[in-house]
Amino acid sequence: MTRALLIGLSALLAGSAAPAQVNPAGLKWGPAPPSLPPGARLAVLSGDPTKQGMFTIRLRFPPGYAVPPHSHPSDELVTVINGQVSLGMGRTMNRRRAASLVQGGYVVAPANMNHYAFTRSGATVQITAHGPFEVKYVNPRDDPRRR
Repeated sequence: MTRALLIGLSALLAGSAAPAQVNPAGLKWGPAPPSLPPGARLAVLSGDPTKQGMFTIRLRFPPGYAVPPHSHPSDELVTVINGQVSLGMGRTMNRRRAASLVQGGYVVAPANMNHYAFTRSGATVQITAHGPFEVKYVNPRDDPRRR
């Protein structure tokens, strides 16, 4: 009886896939949320960025893309998947003081810390954070939801 239970449980577990198991070709890209400047694309890897809880997303930025100084209510763990992204901290965008990250680069933007990002050539970044995903711009005029 115990052996049959173990075999049945093993078969059940072997047949179930983890919800976050995905290869790049299987990602479903759509527009980024309206809180980001137009042009970015978003794919959800796990969780739901609109709800409480952990989530992981990928954002694809076209060449010349920039996100003005902003903050988030939770830590943001960012990994560059491909391309090059420049990131800086502060209330104003200073492109000369930004750090350039390439494929495999990683940064933590602590909760409520003002930061900005831009790319000359385009890039894809992966972000893990605690939702809901919110963007608060330092300068309200930079918020694309106001347009």
